[in-house]
Amino acid sequence: MNAIQLAAYFADEDKAIELVESLMWPNGAVCPHCEATDRQFRLQGQATRKGLWKCGHCRKQYTVKVGTIFEGSHIGLNKWLFAIYLMCSSKKGVSANQLKRELGISYKSAWLLCNRVREAMNVEPLRGMLGGGGGIIEIDETYVGGKVQNNKHKNKTAAAGKKTIVMTLVDREGDARTFVVPNTKKSTLQTIARPVVSGTAHIVTDENPSYRGIAKHFASHHTVDHSKTYVRSIIFHTNFAESYHSLLKRGLIGAYHHVSEKHLHRYLREFEYRWNTRKEDDGDRAFAAIRQARGKRLLYRMPSDQRAN
Repeated sequence: MNAIQLAAYFADEDKAIELVESLMWPNGAVCPHCEATDRQFRLQGQATRKGLWKCGHCRKQYTVKVGTIFEGSHIGLNKWLFAIYLMCSSKKGVSANQLKRELGISYKSAWLLCNRVREAMNVEPLRGMLGGGGGIIEIDETYVGGKVQNNKHKNKTAAAGKKTIVMTLVDREGDARTFVVPNTKKSTLQTIARPVVSGTAHIVTDENPSYRGIAKHFASHHTVDHSKTYVRSIIFHTNFAESYHSLLKRGLIGAYHHVSEKHLHRYLREFEYRWNTRKEDDGDRAFAAIRQARGKRLLYRMPSDQRAN
């Protein structure tokens, strides 16, 4: 579905609730408290808030928002749908400031909404290994961050000009995985790569010495000397990984302008999600993100008992 086909859901809260319910509960309502699937009743009194259900087993009331990224939010589901669609259809992302203007909400609400959507886009890195069946995996690193001389803030901190290292693994026939790494040491890069790449994969990297010896864990390892050529024997190159980095940097610079190291991993999940669903249309990509919203919560301030962990 495209934006025109979804416009009716963006404008009507009732239709938006029905759509989210159909995506979350394809086989009927499920109580988020006791997980019962039968004896679920929709409450429809005049004073009843929209989308309210009651479980005939545990006798508790709930909506489709409970137990998802939407829980506790006073923003209407129609606005959530519009925001998710924009984030899924904008190739280089959409800023919280733009969503603030588009949705008519505060910047703080828009910023938290964006990060909650990114939480829904996140998938477990070990859910499926890259390069299964002898695929080709490109591995490369890039540095994210601006230059000190370009930072014109008079109160800039010591973090100004600090670069953050991002490591990317791209399966030419499948998904990509991106990680924020503290350094480019051999122990760091190879420790990250081994659990997420199948042992049958063929690895292609540049001449970074940190990848020496990685061949013993995989089917093969080929390198490209970028001081001489960008492609060796036609198939040995890291162009996919470099293309991914180009898209990432253009998005960070053009849409967000600045991303702190503290939250960079959330933005990486967003770019990773769009890349991994690049063969789907915008509507299907947005619907998939909504289905993944169950069981994921992100609070503006974490409870005190979780801060220490």
